[in-house]
Amino acid sequence: ESYLGPALPSSRDSIKLQTPRSLAKPSPPPPMATAGCAGRWAPLALALLLAAVVALALIPQAARAASGGVMGGRSYSSSEPDESSSSNSYSFYDSSSHISIGAPSRRRAAKDDDDDDNSDVIFWVLFVGLVLLIAAVWYYYEYERQRTTVVKLQVALLGWAKPFQKELNEIAERVQASNKHSYKFMLTETICSLSRHRDCCVFSSLSVNVKNGADTWEAHFDKLSIKERSKFDEETLYNLEGIKRTKEYSKKLDGSRNEYIVVTILVAAKGALKFPKIRRPADLEAVVEKLNSIPNREIRGVHVLWTPQDENDILSEEKLRADYPNLKPHNDY
Repeated sequence: ESYLGPALPSSRDSIKLQTPRSLAKPSPPPPMATAGCAGRWAPLALALLLAAVVALALIPQAARAASGGVMGGRSYSSSEPDESSSSNSYSFYDSSSHISIGAPSRRRAAKDDDDDDNSDVIFWVLFVGLVLLIAAVWYYYEYERQRTTVVKLQVALLGWAKPFQKELNEIAERVQASNKHSYKFMLTETICSLSRHRDCCVFSSLSVNVKNGADTWEAHFDKLSIKERSKFDEETLYNLEGIKRTKEYSKKLDGSRNEYIVVTILVAAKGALKFPKIRRPADLEAVVEKLNSIPNREIRGVHVLWTPQDENDILSEEKLRADYPNLKPHNDY
């Protein structure tokens, strides 16, 4: 055979060699490209998650719900009669008679002079002592008259004490709080209702402050009342100083999970009163009996506050501990 030169490539090999690179099968994208797309969506997903959390926080929760009721009134120093103006006046005098028969001797006259001197000394000693005694009694009376005891009793009841809640609502709706004689009525009715549900009382606290002067006790009494009223989200039943108003609770919730009911009793009474410390249910009964024994004429003010006021409202244990940190459990529980 003759040599014809180098072999030429076949047509198949030629086509394969001449295939352009643009017609080649594309390779899959690198992994970093997919990660970049996911990274662009991450901020949006995070923003949506934060928006959902904020929306849930703004939804009214049971722990934040607290409708409240308040009733009562108090006297004012300008309207109270001045008891000192009716004070009794005292006068002292000495009546003595001298009868002389005949002409006394010189010795008898000297003896009579000595007796007169001794009588004068005794009289002045007794007179000064009596004046000092009257002054001391008057000072003590005036000091005690200016003293006022302000008592704040708080009791937490289990949520199934619904009748207690209803009874407080009924008292507030019918009482005339502007009448000073109603102070005793409100106090007695509240205590009676509380005593009927004493088995539901699980927490309580008591504070007693003795104030001197009208301005002092009035300021302290008002401060305590405003502080307790500020714990309500809404004041749905109001009856203070003869002004009544009611409103529908805007946060309607299922009352089947109502955990607690808290009642606060504020009392201002004349004099310096003493109360036992509350450690067990028997102490609580002694305190309410002491409050109920205060005469009507000695009461200067009564405020009764309770939450929840709406029967469908909820006071959870979380809110109870947050708003009423001074409540202590009874040892018997």
